[in-house]
Amino acid sequence: MKSPIALQQDLQNGAINARLQSLCGLDGTELEEKRQRLLHLIQAYSEKFGTDGEVSLFSSPGRTEMGGNHTDHQHGCVLAGPVNLDMMACAGANGTMTAVIHSAGYPAIEVDLSVLTPQEDELGSSAALVRGIASRLHDMGYQIGGFNACVDSTVLGGSGLSSSAAYEVLIGIIMNHLFCEDAIDAVAIAQIGQYAENKFFGKPCGLMDQLACAVGGIISIDFNDPAVPIVNKINYDLRSSGHVLCIIDSGADHADLTDEYAAVSSEMKAVAAYFGKQVLREVDEKEFWSNLAEVRKQAGDRAVLRAMHFFSDNQLALKEARALEQDDFQYFLSLVDQSGRSSAMLLQNLFCTARPQEQAVPLTIALAQHLLGGEGAVRVHDGGFAGTIQAYVPVSMKDAFRAGMEAVLGEGCCHFLGIRLEGGVVIA
Repeated sequence: MKSPIALQQDLQNGAINARLQSLCGLDGTELEEKRQRLLHLIQAYSEKFGTDGEVSLFSSPGRTEMGGNHTDHQHGCVLAGPVNLDMMACAGANGTMTAVIHSAGYPAIEVDLSVLTPQEDELGSSAALVRGIASRLHDMGYQIGGFNACVDSTVLGGSGLSSSAAYEVLIGIIMNHLFCEDAIDAVAIAQIGQYAENKFFGKPCGLMDQLACAVGGIISIDFNDPAVPIVNKINYDLRSSGHVLCIIDSGADHADLTDEYAAVSSEMKAVAAYFGKQVLREVDEKEFWSNLAEVRKQAGDRAVLRAMHFFSDNQLALKEARALEQDDFQYFLSLVDQSGRSSAMLLQNLFCTARPQEQAVPLTIALAQHLLGGEGAVRVHDGGFAGTIQAYVPVSMKDAFRAGMEAVLGEGCCHFLGIRLEGGVVIA
């Protein structure tokens, strides 16, 4: 930790450039953009809180789901990774029990951390996440305290890149650094964020988003025991593949999707219940197929199809991880396409049943496949029903692909991203 002025000087003379380079996920051209953002954060912190005292700089990335679509809530396997879009912060302890956070583009928040119980008027707010993280740290026996922070984000809201998880990990690493001597590992930081989102923010969620933001690099996660997920880092640099990851915004309306998401989980659990189990991971797939006629009668056709998707995509997520480990990117692409077809035909999460005339996600997938002409791979991204799709685009086709997508969906619909090798980190 250093004074704001000293950190500003380090950034200006390039002393932190090597550290910032590790947070870039494409070709390194983002380095200057990240450096300028940090300089602006230090300036904002100095203006709001003064230059006395010491501060540190932090970064927490957004994430992309690469495999395992709607498998995590059934205790299945996923493949995910952090992207080069991130939340950055300049933060320092303030000697009180109040957290004061200024996030660019949002009203400032003040959270009294002497109160560590959920507050009804904070449901769904960032203040709830801050309070929840502090509460969990306190319950775990760690010291907590107040801090000042200025935050800036390039993580796209509503893009399936998990801005809420990125924020949770950011607050977690800030408090871990300022008060816990960096004693808490990345997996625990992720679990603390999940706790805050579930218990204080009021949103049930799995652990994939937080883990992908916290750990760094492409990771394969097995949620067979959600309390102790098995996390394996995949030693693969996407930049070596000759392809670039693209997240495309379909423009579909995000409103009123709660029932659609809830139905996926409840229908999968209905199939599990036929076998006396809580989730599909506990069900023997051979028994499922052997009892298909009876399961169909009890749970219904769509539930059965969605269970088929779980069994298929759970295995595909494992195969995708192995393909990357073995540096077989062409096989990986074929698996991504298989996963996309499973989501479309079996999981059926490409459009809302309440508005069948609106098919923005299927249209976006079809357009992307047409433009790629059999190259790369395309699948729905994240929860589905609206929002984004994911494409792996050959570098040589990048400009033509963007132009073709934007001609139909509008300028700015394509976001070419890199997978960064670090998760939530203290920069300096």
